[in-house]
Amino acid sequence: MAADTSLSRRDLKVLGLSALGGALEFYDFIIFVFFAKAIGQLFFPPDMPEWLRQLQTFGIFAAGYLARPLGGLVMAHFGDLLGRKKMFTLSIFLMSVPTLLIGLLPTYASWGYGAAIALVLMRMLQGAAVGGEVPGAWVFVSEHVKKHHVGLACGSLSAGLVGGILLGSLMSVFINSHFADQLLDWAWRLPFLVGGLFGLFAVYLRRYLHETPVFAELQARQALARELPLKLLLRGHKKGVLLAMGVTWILTGAVVVVVLMTPTLIQAQAGIGAVDAFKANALATLTVMLGAVLSGHLSDRLGRGPVLAAWSLLLVLSYGLMMALLPAMPGALYGLYALAGLGVGITGVIPAVAVSAFPAEVRFTGLSFSYNLAYAIFGGFTPILVSLLVAWHSLAPVGYLGALAVLGVAMGLALGRGRSS
Repeated sequence: MAADTSLSRRDLKVLGLSALGGALEFYDFIIFVFFAKAIGQLFFPPDMPEWLRQLQTFGIFAAGYLARPLGGLVMAHFGDLLGRKKMFTLSIFLMSVPTLLIGLLPTYASWGYGAAIALVLMRMLQGAAVGGEVPGAWVFVSEHVKKHHVGLACGSLSAGLVGGILLGSLMSVFINSHFADQLLDWAWRLPFLVGGLFGLFAVYLRRYLHETPVFAELQARQALARELPLKLLLRGHKKGVLLAMGVTWILTGAVVVVVLMTPTLIQAQAGIGAVDAFKANALATLTVMLGAVLSGHLSDRLGRGPVLAAWSLLLVLSYGLMMALLPAMPGALYGLYALAGLGVGITGVIPAVAVSAFPAEVRFTGLSFSYNLAYAIFGGFTPILVSLLVAWHSLAPVGYLGALAVLGVAMGLALGRGRSS
């Protein structure tokens, strides 16, 4: 019975190496935004208006998101035909190399606008890589463990990905604390060089992972897709696509609103200082990681549907409590934000639901297509909509998450207690 209720050493190795690689890859993708101001000063003309410099810098950051769906779909296509491990290793390689090259790029002073063009190309390569990494990693770990550990595996990996954001934040604090005077000279390069080198180390570590047993069995039975996986997906698995896109919408709402937008929102609405806001955000990121592992684990024990429904309610109630109480109780910031972060732990059960929506022969393509398409749409749409709604009412972000919670409860009830469907 012990073998059935606990992870084996092989499972722990797969989860550990996958989570480490995912954290480093997400660090590589997100570190750009922490040094966006310095990059804007270095890669555009010094006499450019500040608003235009900022707009173009974040436009380069957004280029990575635009490349996600295409990169993810291409890697998923070959992942369903050639193997999960090959694409899983390729994705982190494609992330590490451009990250390293960004740290070596000449600036506007040397290359003029050629430097900005090169930076755009590097960001697009990064976007293509992360578009394949996230769904590919979820598929990889879920096919390595037994069915009653899929939720825990996906939750642990999600915690690793969130850990990459935390690493980026900590690196930003370190550089700005110790090398503020040298930032524009050379210190801005350090986060990219470090990320690229550690990413290449993660590529090396992934050599010790093996192809998933599920894919190996498909190969042995010659049961791989005999036509384009995307064509097969759209013809016979539309419900799975809609389910995976729906839960991805909830995931983007939770991460974008609670983790990315809230530090700025609470400064304006509750008079919280910037330092306290971002310290509380770091604490909340840790509870997101804890919540992801916990929600994934509980979905193995209690079923995907009940946990998805319950965590959807926890997400909106914890965030609503925080935003309602903070203006009158700013001293409760850390505890309230930590609780809201636990609600964002819904990011653990969501990939378990999405992975289980597709059969093995089109699983990588199905998850990648649904996740990246939904993320491209809702990831860009959410901050714009929420920003507009805040001008109308300060608690509008809570209302937005409330609408997503209704969607989560409805899908949870429809799924029922099934753990693999």
